[in-house]
Amino acid sequence: QVQLVESGGGLVQAGGSLRLSCAASGSRFSFDCMAWHRQAPGKQRELVAAISPGGITMYADAVKGRFTISRDDAKSTVYLQMNSLKIEDTAVYYCAADTIWARATMQPDYWGQGTQVTVSS
Repeated sequence: QVQLVESGGGLVQAGGSLRLSCAASGSRFSFDCMAWHRQAPGKQRELVAAISPGGITMYADAVKGRFTISRDDAKSTVYLQMNSLKIEDTAVYYCAADTIWARATMQPDYWGQGTQVTVSS
């Protein structure tokens, strides 16, 4: 059973930075495609960023140039560095994992419990 545990969320002022972490267990992490999704109040969950086992990355247009996804296979952990945060980045951020890239970015098999990120003015 794959388990994903996020940490690092919190309250930050607009323009600030946060780094989210997601620790995975129960899988062969180095083979997994990892992704961050988010859901704001009243909105659908959306993909933020994804990273393949080989380190290929993709980002939503809204976060390009501000967010960076990375992974440390030795620690079975994926990170999301968020800089220049905006009020519209406020959401619950979910870590996700799947062995197939397309599923990781759309309907992954495994989800974390989510961590709240709130950006204030």
